[in-house]
Amino acid sequence: MIKHLKKGQEKDSKEKQNQSVRGIVENILSRVESEGDNAIREYSIQFDNWTPKSFRLSSDEIKACYAQLDHQLIEDIKWAQSQVRNFAQIQRDSMKDVEVETLPGVTLGHKHIPMDSVGCYVPGGKYPLLASAHMSVLTAKVAGVKRVIAMAPPFNGKPSPEIVVAMDMAGADEIYCLGGVQAIAAMAIGTQTIAPVDMIVGPGNAFVAEAKRQLFGRVGIDLFAGPTETLIIADDSVDGELCAADLLGQAEHGPTSPAILLTNSEQLAIDTMAEVKKQLTILPTADIAGKAWQDHGEVIVCDTYEEMIQVANNLAFEHVQIMTKNTDYFKENMQNFGALFLGPQTNVSYGDKCIGTNHTLPTGKAARYTGGLWVGKFIKTCTFQQVTEEASVVVGEYCSRLCAAEGFAGHKEQADIRLRRYRK
Repeated sequence: MIKHLKKGQEKDSKEKQNQSVRGIVENILSRVESEGDNAIREYSIQFDNWTPKSFRLSSDEIKACYAQLDHQLIEDIKWAQSQVRNFAQIQRDSMKDVEVETLPGVTLGHKHIPMDSVGCYVPGGKYPLLASAHMSVLTAKVAGVKRVIAMAPPFNGKPSPEIVVAMDMAGADEIYCLGGVQAIAAMAIGTQTIAPVDMIVGPGNAFVAEAKRQLFGRVGIDLFAGPTETLIIADDSVDGELCAADLLGQAEHGPTSPAILLTNSEQLAIDTMAEVKKQLTILPTADIAGKAWQDHGEVIVCDTYEEMIQVANNLAFEHVQIMTKNTDYFKENMQNFGALFLGPQTNVSYGDKCIGTNHTLPTGKAARYTGGLWVGKFIKTCTFQQVTEEASVVVGEYCSRLCAAEGFAGHKEQADIRLRRYRK
């Protein structure tokens, strides 16, 4: 039996919020399309109170950001980026070009071709999320993208030195201090001073996510990202204190971030809810995490592992943390998830910040049909074919008859002209 000890906000309320966001974003995109830099500057003043001489940072401004950080933080960023780069390179090396003779005289294949240009958005209005620079800029560079531009909003009234340094160390070719929908619009649509890109990646708030949704097709995107989602799957092999810490650690992303405990132990469920209440009295980000837990937190109790798998696959959450006696069971049977974190020794924060896997992951049930950001997202897999005269006759005879069956006379003639020329 599956029962809820705590439920989150209903879908109707969420949909009303989404409708409001859509209209605001549509208007901003329209104005950037028609007014370019003037619209960008107006929205930057309105939303961020930020109007520099140039949104693009000069080399001197980037160097000044390095000077504001202590040596240890720079070394920590370097270490985190080395982990992300290493795993991204392993993934890239797994992608092989193919060229094979499938029939005598018929050669088919595919090539992996990096995109020409990518725009990376790094959220930074609420927290300076420097880790997002590693995940987007660095991964694009490992993939072989020629031009990578990066944008982040001002933090406390100026460019975040942590984010700027992370962007620069990751290899960004252009760095801008510009945030929100206006940043996404500038990268996708372009302005008088900002050349557009072919793809937009990176997380952001509801407005950023909606901007990417509306621009999809005009440019590529990594995925439709919503609020951070965390699912803790646990049994009585762990305690409520640990579960509560892991739930609240992700709930602090924002007041609309769902955090769910899924367990077969009602006692653990009760203990975790008590611990959440206790930890919220001392957590510095309790105003955000507490709101998220109140409105979007859930506690679900099942009887069996099988029921837990059923619920988890239906939720299709971004982050799924497994803390059970048998982690392998969930590793083998989970199908819909952004990333798995196996065992109590690891946690979502490791993936968010530095362990090496990418933290840009599917939300809103998108894990049913896609994984997260990786080097493959920046690469087009394009096929090619080449045939000899003899092979063209063999293939052409089949093609001619199949085209006739479909009534495509022009297609049929493409085959027939080769049959007339190459048939011995």
